[in-house]
Amino acid sequence: MDIVMILELLIVLGALYVGSRYGSLALGAISGIGLALLVLCFGLKPGNPPTDVIYIIIAAVTCAGMMQASGGMDWLIQLAEKLLRKHPNHITFFAPLCTFFLTVLVGTGHVVYTLMPIICDIALKKGIRPERPCGVASIASQVGITCSPIAAAVASFVVISNANGFDVNNLQVIGVTIPACVCGLMAAAALSYKRGLDLDKDPKFQERLKDPKTKEYMYGDSATLLDKKISKEAKRAVYIFVGALALIVMYSVFQIAGMDLRPKFDGKPIGMNIIIQIVMITAAAFMIIFCKAAPKKAVGGAVWQSGMVAVVAIYGIAWLADTFFSNYLDVMKGSLEGIVSQYPWTIAFAFFAVSVLINSQGAVVVAMLPLAYSLGIDGPILLGVLPSVYGYFFIPNYPSDIATVNFDRSGTTVIGKYLLNHSFMMPGLVSVTVSTLVAMLITWLVY
Repeated sequence: MDIVMILELLIVLGALYVGSRYGSLALGAISGIGLALLVLCFGLKPGNPPTDVIYIIIAAVTCAGMMQASGGMDWLIQLAEKLLRKHPNHITFFAPLCTFFLTVLVGTGHVVYTLMPIICDIALKKGIRPERPCGVASIASQVGITCSPIAAAVASFVVISNANGFDVNNLQVIGVTIPACVCGLMAAAALSYKRGLDLDKDPKFQERLKDPKTKEYMYGDSATLLDKKISKEAKRAVYIFVGALALIVMYSVFQIAGMDLRPKFDGKPIGMNIIIQIVMITAAAFMIIFCKAAPKKAVGGAVWQSGMVAVVAIYGIAWLADTFFSNYLDVMKGSLEGIVSQYPWTIAFAFFAVSVLINSQGAVVVAMLPLAYSLGIDGPILLGVLPSVYGYFFIPNYPSDIATVNFDRSGTTVIGKYLLNHSFMMPGLVSVTVSTLVAMLITWLVY
């Protein structure tokens, strides 16, 4: 590794760091500065932007955005709230399960903003320290990304793996990640069950209660969607969305069973990435026609906007990373081959470290997975360490974590004085560690 390569690597890391500090679209845009420096100033050959993955994200978030525009997302949140209010004593376990499966269904963790105030409200009114369910529920909303058949991380893993000789589909990926991540989340929830002081023994909370205005702020209003009327069109949109997911899963099931239903051209079936795009776009059209889903409302919704931000982030970050890695592939092979060939699972630490800098699991997969395959790591091992691509809870600057802190009116969910001593660190580390270990065990048994 020479001085020029080190300087170029610092440009890549610097672009990622600065982009993460600005957040949102800046992740992709500032990566463009790094790309320009590498190509125009240092003369590196440009890599390839991940167009296949981007197309899948666009199709999926368009469909999910239409469901939100029709009111279908409110119905899903309402169903989750009914479950939580029915079992308030166990909210530390049920809250992360609700946020997790909402993300699995929709493909983005940004759907939980409506549910999080409800979780805080139920816990506070039941006398449960809100930090306990809120911390792990926020983590769960992001953990679900590697478990959703339409999420960018899963779609990216399938597309890149197929291109590198590991024949796997979306159903096979989530067949590993869902049970693994549920185990990880339940471990985090168990450790969160008695986390921190009970509210009646917390001196800081009791001091806040002495102020009548603060007490009114904490206990005055109830966050709920139970009083909201759900239209038949909203429910119909959910049925269409779930039906689209079921159709995608069906293609994967028949593919595994050896009865591939995908259309063939020149003797080869079309990729599942094409199937997902066709099904999702068609479902979005059905919602417009049959569910009164207004396209303008969808574009203004949180799901569609967060999805488009992810597109820009993945576009810029992955293109920047591919440009650097593709030009120095031989050098990296020589440096890492010894360690990786002997301990291939150590690639999980690289995935996690990159994720701390990049607030996108899909971008981590697109940027790092080709490098992992080029180092000779087998596909099943990479599938086993897939949960490790979630590490951006480590520095608490992600929107869902910040929003959760603000939603908790009790003030128990916090970002600590020393930045890293925050409410999401313990559940995040426990969840990712256990999920990765269980996923590795599953792939070892299956493959």
